Amino acid sequence: MLINTPPLYLIITPLLFQATTSGAPFWSGPKRCPDPITFDVNNELHVDYVVAAANLRASVYGIKHSRDRAAIAKVAAAVEVPKFSPKSGIKIAVTDAQLQQNSDDLDQDRVQTILSELPPPARLPNLTITPLDFEKDDDTNFHMDFIVAASNLRATNYKIAPADRHRSKLIAGKIIPAIATTTSVVAGLVCIELYKLAQGFNTLDVFKNGFVNLALPFFGFSEPIAAPTNTYYDKKWTLWDRFEVKGEITLQQFLDYFKNEHKLEITMLSQGVCMLYSFFMPKAKRQERLGLPMSEVVTRVSKKKLEPHVKALVFELCCNDEEGNDVEVPYVKYTLP
Repeated sequence: MLINTPPLYLIITPLLFQATTSGAPFWSGPKRCPDPITFDVNNELHVDYVVAAANLRASVYGIKHSRDRAAIAKVAAAVEVPKFSPKSGIKIAVTDAQLQQNSDDLDQDRVQTILSELPPPARLPNLTITPLDFEKDDDTNFHMDFIVAASNLRATNYKIAPADRHRSKLIAGKIIPAIATTTSVVAGLVCIELYKLAQGFNTLDVFKNGFVNLALPFFGFSEPIAAPTNTYYDKKWTLWDRFEVKGEITLQQFLDYFKNEHKLEITMLSQGVCMLYSFFMPKAKRQERLGLPMSEVVTRVSKKKLEPHVKALVFELCCNDEEGNDVEVPYVKYTLP
C-alpha cells in the first residue's frame, strides 16, 4: 500500500513566514519545522513501512499476507506517484481558531458526491471487512511493525532519535493499560449515576461527582451543586430549560410568537456568532429579513448553507418584559421541518 501524500516541504513552506496572533513566527520556540521525506526503495525504514501497512490492509480485506520484502520493494519502486501540485487559494490553519473554522467549512457536496460514487452493497456480496484490534505481543500480525516504522518516520521528519522495536513496544504497552483502566473507571462511575436516574431518584444528595487520579491513587466524591435559577415574570428557569419552536416560520412570526405567547419583546437575536436581528439594525435591512424564513435568515447572515444533518438550530435571545426591563431567558431550540 502506497500513500500518495504531497511532499512535506510544499505544505510547510507557506507556514515558514506565517506569524501567530501574538506576532511571533509560527516555527519558533518548541515548534520544530519538519523535513520532507521522499520514498526511497533502498531505505530499509521506508520499505518497513510499506510492508507493514500493505499487510495490515490485506488483513482488513482478507488478502493473503506477503513477507517477501524484495517483491514488495520491486512493486513499490514501479509505482508512479503523480507529481503533487498544491491547490490555489488554500488557507493553512496556524491557530486553533483557524483550524476549527476550516473544519466547519467542510465541503458537504463533495462528501455526498464521494458517497454516491461508492458501489451499493449488493455489488459486493462476498466482501468481508475485518476490523483489527491492536495486539502488541503478536510478532506475526504486523501491528508493532507498523507502529515502529510509522513513529520512526515521524521522528525522522523532526530530527528526533528513532526508537528500536523493544522501546516502541514498551511505550505501547504503557499507553494501552492507562487508557483502558481510566476509561473503565469513568464509565463505571457514570453508569452508577445512570442507575440512580433509572430508579427514580430526583434529589441532588443522592448523586455524586467523582474525582479520580489513578497515579496516586486518589478517589474523591462530592455532591453536585444545583444549577443557578433565573426568573422572568413568575417563571423560574435554569440552564437545563429552553424554549421550543417547531416548524419553519418567518422572522416576523418568530418575534410575534414570543410577544404574544410569552409577553417578551425580542431586542436582539443571534445564532452562534451571527447577529440575525437587533432593534438598532438599519430599518431597510431589518425589513428585508422580517419576511424570510428563519433558516434562510441564518444562511444569508452566516453565508453558509445548512448541511443535511442539521435538524435544529439554537437561537440566543435578548428580551424586554412588558415594562421595558431587560430580562434573561432560556435559549431557543428551533426544530426544522
